Order: sequence, then C-alpha cells, then structure tokens
Amino acid sequence: MEWSWQRIPAEYLVTGVKLARGGKIAARKGYLHVKKGRVEALGVGKPTAEGLPVLEADGLILAPGFIDTHVHFREPGEEEKETVATGSRAAAAGGFTTVVTMPNTDPTIDNPGLVRYVIDRGNEAGLCRVLPAGAVSIGRQGQGLAELGAMVEAGARAFTDDGSPIENGKLMAAALKYGNLLGVPIMSHAEDRSIVGSGCMHGGYWSTRLGLTGMARAGEDAAVFRDIELARASGGHLHVCHVSTRGAVDIIRRAKADGINVTAEATPHHFSLDHSRCRDYSPRFKMNPPLRETDDVAAVADGLADGTIDCIATDHAPHTATEKELQFDQAPFGVIGLETAFAVGVTYLVEEGRLDLGQLIACFSERPARVLGLPLGSLEDGAEADFVLLDPSGEWTVDATTLHGRSENSCFLGDRLRGRVMATFMRGRLTWRATEPSLT
Repeated sequence: MEWSWQRIPAEYLVTGVKLARGGKIAARKGYLHVKKGRVEALGVGKPTAEGLPVLEADGLILAPGFIDTHVHFREPGEEEKETVATGSRAAAAGGFTTVVTMPNTDPTIDNPGLVRYVIDRGNEAGLCRVLPAGAVSIGRQGQGLAELGAMVEAGARAFTDDGSPIENGKLMAAALKYGNLLGVPIMSHAEDRSIVGSGCMHGGYWSTRLGLTGMARAGEDAAVFRDIELARASGGHLHVCHVSTRGAVDIIRRAKADGINVTAEATPHHFSLDHSRCRDYSPRFKMNPPLRETDDVAAVADGLADGTIDCIATDHAPHTATEKELQFDQAPFGVIGLETAFAVGVTYLVEEGRLDLGQLIACFSERPARVLGLPLGSLEDGAEADFVLLDPSGEWTVDATTLHGRSENSCFLGDRLRGRVMATFMRGRLTWRATEPSLT
C-alpha cells in the first residue's frame, strides 16, 4: 500500500527491514509496528497486524535513531554559522533524532532561561530533540559555578565549558560533586593550555615541515589524567569529549578497569584522518583537538571497538566560508560532521574490519543513550519510535551543495564514502528522507 510521506498516519508498519538491536543486525528480515509515535511491536518475519498502511523498505537496515552527545548549533549569537533550526535539519539528514548542544554561544548558556530558549527553538524546528548542555562556570570564565541545579530543572542534560578547558582543578572538583548530586555528567574539554600553548595543529612531523606551531598530545593526556583523578575522588560522572590521543585512550581504559565513573566519546575525523591531511595548509582540516598521528587514529578506533570509548559524537562545529578561507594559523578550529558521521564510520571502521555494522550503530544509539541516562537508543515495545533507515552499501560523494546545514566546512568534501541514511523518523514522524532512491 502506498501512502504520502507528507501525511504519515498515526499507525503503520515498516516491513522488509533487517533490525539493528543490541549491537547486532538480525539475519532475517522483520518489521516495525508504530502506533501514535511509539513502538507497538517489533519482530522478524511477517507482522501480525493486518490492514495497516505499510512502508516497504526492503533490504534496508532499521536502527534506533542516532544520538549525538556533542554539537554546536551557534544560537544564540552566531546565527550566520548555524541556528538550532538549520542544525536540526542537518542532524535529521544524518540520522540523528537527539542532539546535545554545547553552551559556548553568545551569550553563554549558563542560566535556566537560556536553556529553555534552546529547547524551545528545537521544539519549533521539530526535526530532532535538542537537549542543551549548560556551562559549568558563569560565562565559561572558569571562576565560579553557574546555576547547575536550576539549569537541570529547566532541561539541561549535562554541563561543560567546551571550547575551553576548566583549568581550575578546585572548580572542576566542585562541578563533579554537584553533577553527581544532580545525576548528570560533567563533560571535559581535556586540554592543558600550559602545554598546548598557541598551537594550531598536532605537534609532530607535519607541523615541523609546514612551519606551524604544534599542539603536543601531552596536553590532552595530562588533562584527562587530572580530571579522572578528580572523578575518582568525587564519585561524579566524568565524560571526556573528543578523545584523540593513544595516551588518553589508555588512561581512560585503566580508569574504567578501576571502576571510576568515566565515559568518553570520539569524533569521526579522529578515527579516520591523520595530521598529514594538513599538508596543503587547508583550514578544512583544522580542529581542536587536532588530527593526530596514525597510531593515535588506530588507538581511537580500537577504543571504540573494545568499549573504552563509549560513543561516537560529531563535535559538529559550523563556521562561515570567510572564516575558513583565512590562513591556517588564523582560521578558527572546527569542522561540521552530522551528515557524514554514519558514512565515515562505515567507510573507516566497518569496511576496514575494526567494528561490525551492529557495533557501529550501537555507538550512535544505545551507547550514547547510556552515557546521558536517556530512555532512548533502543526500539523496545512502548518506546518512542525514533528510528533510522540505513543503506550500508550505498556510496555517495560529499558535496557542499547538498549539505543541509548553514555551513560547509566539512573535512570530507569531495570524498567518496560508503553508507547512506535513507530516512529518519522521530516519534514515528518522518523528519528527513533521501531523494534517491525513493521509498513508497
């Protein structure tokens, strides 16, 4: 039965799909029964319900909607780069049904009024859940704690001064203690600036050859070690953002073995690209943490495979074309990543045998849901019907003209990738679909 994508019925079936659950892909085709935005039933074989509208998605993978623990939507203050609405559109195109926005906006998200503002903008867009992370410190100045309790009541799901490290150890310890009482993670931008200095790329062979100031990996390792020891003392939940070094992976692995409440994320660019990409001085490859060496890239991928690193997060960081046309050392840090994340994972992790497809999908769904303590990331009976239809073998070329956000600063422009998001549904409602091939 065919029906309009613009008028999704309240109850319908998705059939002919292979189900992704619990880090595995079902061998047999199955179905999803959606009723009033929730999962009514899920199973292999033929559905028991009859007479309902059917979305036939033969051969596609049906997976839980993706969750990104780390995005920058730039609103309020820098709407020329991205807004909550345009960022939500890019998220839906990438298969994401939930995102956590960072507070380094202008003004800083450091009070309950601004938390509610971001949530309201996300609800207005209606394309994905937008859950703000509040700032740890007032104005992200690293001096005094912001209104953590009031922000949690307003809807904040985590706290971070991301974009800047919390250099004051006493403040970080206090934040971890309060986070523990409030039941939310403190997200660490792990960077010791006394070590990193004014570097603009990884400190190594290529920074020396290019004559650019390098950022020593020890700056990340030292900060991760400090924050883990503070988490050990406080019992708070530490979440390490954008892990990029082999040393940080090892430190986190040992901390988990010791029972410390620490989780971590890695970005697609850090498990796929190395610092040699900077050889042409292109600011498209300038981000913080920077692209590292090949053994760091391998360590991050291994950390995802063995669970040391819990999830994949994009650190989606839009900038204007003018900013990214500056000289490398003057251009801002950051790259976008929502629309390429799944394909980069398939191309660099699944195709290279580091993870299987079920594990990769779990890194985008079940595992980030656990990090954030959200009742999402799975397709259990009664759960909200957040799901994505995937074609893991579909190939496409990253083209700036087809991206859905406001900025084009992707480090994968022109690359041929494998793995396509075909459609995204939040609470059973279609938020995005690919134009080719069409679904009926």
